[in-house]
Amino acid sequence: MENKKEEKNKFPKEVTLVAWILVVGAIAPMLDTTMVNIAINQLMQDFHTTLNTIQWAITGYVLALAIAIPISGWLLDHFNGKKIFSLFIGIFGLMSLLSGISWDITSFITFRAFQGFSAGVITMLLTALLVKVAGPKRLGALMAIVTTPIILGPIFGPVLGGFIVQYLNWHWIFFVNVPVVIISILLNIKYLPNFEPFNPDSKIDWWGILLLSAISTSIIYGIIKASNSSRFFNEEMLIFCGIGLILLVVYIIYNYFKKGQTILPLKLFKHRNFFAACIGLFLAGIAINGPMLLLPLLFQNIFGFTVIGAAFALIPQGLGMLVARPFIGKMVDKIGAKYVVLLGILVSFIGSVPLIWATGSTSMISLSIVLFIRGLGIGGITMPLMVDAYLGIHSNEIPQASVGSRMIQNIGSSFGSAVVSAVVSAVIASQVITKNLLLQGYQTGFLVSCIVIVVISVPSLFLTNKTISR
Repeated sequence: MENKKEEKNKFPKEVTLVAWILVVGAIAPMLDTTMVNIAINQLMQDFHTTLNTIQWAITGYVLALAIAIPISGWLLDHFNGKKIFSLFIGIFGLMSLLSGISWDITSFITFRAFQGFSAGVITMLLTALLVKVAGPKRLGALMAIVTTPIILGPIFGPVLGGFIVQYLNWHWIFFVNVPVVIISILLNIKYLPNFEPFNPDSKIDWWGILLLSAISTSIIYGIIKASNSSRFFNEEMLIFCGIGLILLVVYIIYNYFKKGQTILPLKLFKHRNFFAACIGLFLAGIAINGPMLLLPLLFQNIFGFTVIGAAFALIPQGLGMLVARPFIGKMVDKIGAKYVVLLGILVSFIGSVPLIWATGSTSMISLSIVLFIRGLGIGGITMPLMVDAYLGIHSNEIPQASVGSRMIQNIGSSFGSAVVSAVVSAVIASQVITKNLLLQGYQTGFLVSCIVIVVISVPSLFLTNKTISR
């Protein structure tokens, strides 16, 4: 009886193979993100710029990724998923090469933005095609299996990036993506099946895309401008954020007159799970991505570590994520996302609060334990939220749901980098920058992250629980 049950829960070999091939395509974007974070100091020095400017290489990347997602939905509706997936993996490789040969900060940020755009298509197609081959009900188990290699990114990405920066230079952080991209394309050609267009009759909603892009850019730019003044809520910040909110109202009106025939139909938010999951994903992007920017700087500028030393110091967090991952998917499929996310929030909070008081004299053993605990918690937040967003969604709404959830998550990640860099810059503004002042800035950034982690518990209360059958 047990053997029959175990066999029933197993995925067909062809489904598992397709899932693994799709994941290989996402490895390069995942490694790239984690490797760039470790090189922030070197990039600031080589381009003779500040944290407030260089963070646009990260924020611009993630923002472009978010902008690409609605276009990805249209591409998936109209073209063969296999061809689109392979094409944008190739574009990602080309943009990696151009990022590596950037001659100034402007060209670097520009190529990073195009790199982020291609990564947006890759990540959206990854999720949508996984849902297509596995079905929403067993997506948790499949995601737990196939995303395990992606979790290795936070472990090996900084270490690999540290070795590259210290013994070669930051340019090779981007050059190393090229062979990974070539291997992925060859695997796609040989093993990936064709994915027929989801909805060939759909039309691309350019006005909706422009509005969503303008909303994201205005608000994030406003937050960045906050760091240019000693007052966070300065005039420029209020103007640009205000424009973003006005455009949001315009989009709501636009969606109403279009009767929901938009790139992101607001009717999707009538699904309780989707609405709650999207709010949670936005907040998780802030809580998780912000500290990812600060931690390498903390270890290098406060603890005095080399690039490689900082990379190794980040390993416990990645290990925590890796350890948690196999259990998360099974727990989500068994008891629902609600209690998994609440537990993840609690563990993440326990692993994040001590960072507020971390100093250069803090024991690395205790700090490693803290980061490991933080990694365990992070692993229990994002993936359950992503899975729960698809519950109750009709199959022909999968591309639109993927657009919504992915875009909101990545805008949240952009906010994470933008808010944290703005907070740090605001703390040190108009003062002589000292080690103690930098530490105060980093500690304030961690404090903001902890507050947001707690707030995630509100939307998580409305997620699936064990009383709801999957």
